[in-house]
Amino acid sequence: MEILWFLAAMAMFAAVLMPFLRRRAGIRQVAPGSPDAADPDAYGFVRQEELDIRLPGPDQDLLDVLDLVQRTQDWRAAAQLLAGTPKEGEVRWQRVQAFAGAASLELRQAPGVGGAWLRDWRSQAPKDAGGAQVHAEFLVQQAWRSSSAGADDFRIILEEARSVCAEAALLAPGDPVPYIVELSAARGLGYSPEQFDQVWAKVIDRAPAHMGAHLAALHYWCEKWHGSREEADRFATAAAARAPQGSLLAALPLFAVYEHLPEVNMVRGFYESAVVKTAIEGALFAVHSARPDDPMLAHVRHLLVLFLVRAERWTEAMHQLVRVDGHIGALPWTHSADPAAEYAVYRALAVAGYEANGGSPATLPR
Repeated sequence: MEILWFLAAMAMFAAVLMPFLRRRAGIRQVAPGSPDAADPDAYGFVRQEELDIRLPGPDQDLLDVLDLVQRTQDWRAAAQLLAGTPKEGEVRWQRVQAFAGAASLELRQAPGVGGAWLRDWRSQAPKDAGGAQVHAEFLVQQAWRSSSAGADDFRIILEEARSVCAEAALLAPGDPVPYIVELSAARGLGYSPEQFDQVWAKVIDRAPAHMGAHLAALHYWCEKWHGSREEADRFATAAAARAPQGSLLAALPLFAVYEHLPEVNMVRGFYESAVVKTAIEGALFAVHSARPDDPMLAHVRHLLVLFLVRAERWTEAMHQLVRVDGHIGALPWTHSADPAAEYAVYRALAVAGYEANGGSPATLPR
């Protein structure tokens, strides 16, 4: 019976990919190593096994500190980095997530002993705001990764996370991060819309244009959680409409579309529909008008790769790929069991489509 299920799954996978591999413009499947095979290496792309799934884009200071902390199990470098990271922007939130994720992964790999540096951080510096924020986010990630939503242990861990969020908020008045962490806990604990709005008000009072916070809030309003397709779209559209000049919030409707994609739908016509095309154009506008050093820029580019490839807009997809290749710790790849493999498939499709329409490494501007 297991082999029948496997064969059925493989047939569905082939059915999903074949429209890309046999499209009108000339993409066709060939054997690896064939002279006709598209070669991502020709574009200077990073090999699949060397792709970094920890971050959406480069943050060398963070990577250096993560390496030091995990190698020495000494938390002080992490505390120092967060203490020097401004609380108003997106970078602090991303670094809190990265430290929490590293501790969570260590614990999964070595149950009972992994992530000891975070426990030491909390016990040795209980009044450190950064440590409290990482601890709260760590608990949220543990709940989502190790338990089933709604289970008793899931709620217990999230209740503890909510308590640590409150502690972190007291340690750093004016910092939006504790409340952003609570947005994810609120989704799992099933806050009512009124309760959720109370937390959300504290976020936007402190950081009204925070893209990471908006993405966290968007999940709550999605159909699969506590809202609907219409409520998620309304939230995303309103945020995009009031976005200041140069803000990536104009890309939020594309994330709302992504959250409500059909389980299996890679038909080109769907990605040429008015709703999807409008969301793609909004995200492209946001990317073109954003600061080059905006830490959320890579998040938007990665999601654009998926939509542009599925819409067979190969050149535009390639323009995004050359700017994000190397770091892939972002949606949509992180939803896959093998993010690097998922990303590599879309990258290869983009290269094949680009070359089938006359493109080459020489014609692709960087």
